[in-house]
Amino acid sequence: MGDDVVAEIGPGLLIFLGVVRGDTKETAEWMARKTLSIRIFADEKQAMNLSVVDIAGSLLAVSQFTLAAETRRGNRPSYSSAAESADAERLYDHYVETLRRETNQVETGSFGSDMRVALENDGPVTILLDHE
Repeated sequence: MGDDVVAEIGPGLLIFLGVVRGDTKETAEWMARKTLSIRIFADEKQAMNLSVVDIAGSLLAVSQFTLAAETRRGNRPSYSSAAESADAERLYDHYVETLRRETNQVETGSFGSDMRVALENDGPVTILLDHE
């Protein structure tokens, strides 16, 4: 890919999506609904009370298997809980399709590629969504 820009968005959410063994289409749908509805943007009183949909924000979904890193033992992360690549790609695609059913402001990275991702974080606010 070189220095090609695959996707970019304005105000909204950069989503790093990690898929682990045992995740299902239902998991992907729950995560997409939660992504669209979580109230983490400031309202007129500066309270975190608005969703990305409320602010008409964009979404950039990037696959990130390293989120499945297990680090409790030793100094080298284990990725044994990460889903197999084909399963992860299928669920990543389903997650993105679910988002797109609600908004047309969804961009994606290139699944499984080595990418440089730049972020200007306003806040900073970083939220971990976990389905467990």
